[in-house]
Amino acid sequence: MKLVLTLLVRDEADIVDAQIAFHLNAGVDFVIATDNRSEDGTTEILERYAREGHLHLLREPGDDLRQSEWVTRMARLAATDFAADWVLNTDADEFWWPQGAGLKELLEAIPARYGVVRGAWRNFVPRPGDDGLFAERMTVRLARPAFHHHPLSTHSKSAHRARADVRIGRGNHEAFGTGLFPLRGWYPFEILHFPVRSLEHCVRKYVTQFVALEKNAEKGIPNHMADAYHAFREGRLEDFYAPLVVDDDALGRGLADGTLANDTRLRDALRVLGPGGSSAGDSAGTPSEFGRLSVAESALYAGESSALVESDLALALGVRVDDLDARVASLERSALGRLRGVVRRGAGE
Repeated sequence: MKLVLTLLVRDEADIVDAQIAFHLNAGVDFVIATDNRSEDGTTEILERYAREGHLHLLREPGDDLRQSEWVTRMARLAATDFAADWVLNTDADEFWWPQGAGLKELLEAIPARYGVVRGAWRNFVPRPGDDGLFAERMTVRLARPAFHHHPLSTHSKSAHRARADVRIGRGNHEAFGTGLFPLRGWYPFEILHFPVRSLEHCVRKYVTQFVALEKNAEKGIPNHMADAYHAFREGRLEDFYAPLVVDDDALGRGLADGTLANDTRLRDALRVLGPGGSSAGDSAGTPSEFGRLSVAESALYAGESSALVESDLALALGVRVDDLDARVASLERSALGRLRGVVRRGAGE
């Protein structure tokens, strides 16, 4: 089985090296990356992996963040040009952690009639101080689901079988295409997610993305991104960022009431890889067996991921409604065409 990862990035030099190295050592065979106007050293990191034969690099100069279109292009290339069997469409701040087996072993176990399987975000929170590697600082995550317009909201992402006609939805949350029937209600991947890593990163992420999305505003701008941008324009971005930071007092309270959990798995895995993920492609870098959660941890994860079922069903119904609308529109067009034909024949045309 060949597993290809796609990656859309802009100015993610603080995390992208670790992200690529982790997944190459966890079972990913190849990476297709799109670099969108990076200026912070991200491009040079991607070029290094390309020279080493691990990555195919696309350069996207567009300034309107057409994420769905650009990721769809990479996902189709994975099928048509790189012989992928399965595709992970990822962001630089995501680390796909399979439950109890390697990435490939888990995907190979998916029944053939299903073409999509999902993972659940497990959101890590920023801690005081911005120095050093993100994974060394950010070893605390939320332990309860949160559904609101917020950088730390709970959500799922999709892995899919490679298809030449695949279409990736916004945010990589859904994949549509021939035979891509989703396996619902099961989230065998924990996606260790580091969406906000420092105040500086908060500026880079939300201000840059807001400006880009304004150029493509018909697809909507997330509320929390708009809030961050407006706070920045008013000189109070720290007011947006500060409530996300968990200090020692908040950590103590969160551990006591079960809303927070210590989680050092990624930190420990990256320590094995070494600085900069220099052992990329060396299977000794991360374990082929990722280990199962304890009974207590499994129960907590089940509680978090079960909360995604409602949004999953809502999305499924939304897709069916869209399909129904398209069919009705098609029928209306064909009926109108027949009526015009009758009128023309009656008029002797």
